[in-house]
Amino acid sequence: MNHAKPPPSRHVVDWDHPDLKPLLDRTAGWGLDHRGVFEPVQCELHVGWGAAVGRPASLMYEGDGVLVIAANFAIAPAENVRIDYLQAGRMRSRWGVVVEGRAGRRAEDAENGTRVYWVHMR
Repeated sequence: MNHAKPPPSRHVVDWDHPDLKPLLDRTAGWGLDHRGVFEPVQCELHVGWGAAVGRPASLMYEGDGVLVIAANFAIAPAENVRIDYLQAGRMRSRWGVVVEGRAGRRAEDAENGTRVYWVHMR
């Protein structure tokens, strides 16, 4: 007896269909920016396990096993980091690894040299 769910039905999309092209053209420049959802928290970012001195950054989002950090300096992918920040009046430290980074997309990001990093927690 097989108790496994059947695979979901597959839909084939014709990306070259004439009715679909105008819709895709209108969405070409769209980008997602969720920074207004989470109040940024000032933090100190220590790059590398032995880093004694941290650099200022902002914690933009904290989710299940992931942090999003904004900083005005470059961090290489796969770099180990420690993030120190205040939470409910107490210092909290989180350790993780940078999995992705990119330049910020807002106008003020370009002016300030802001980069956005996704950190998976250890």
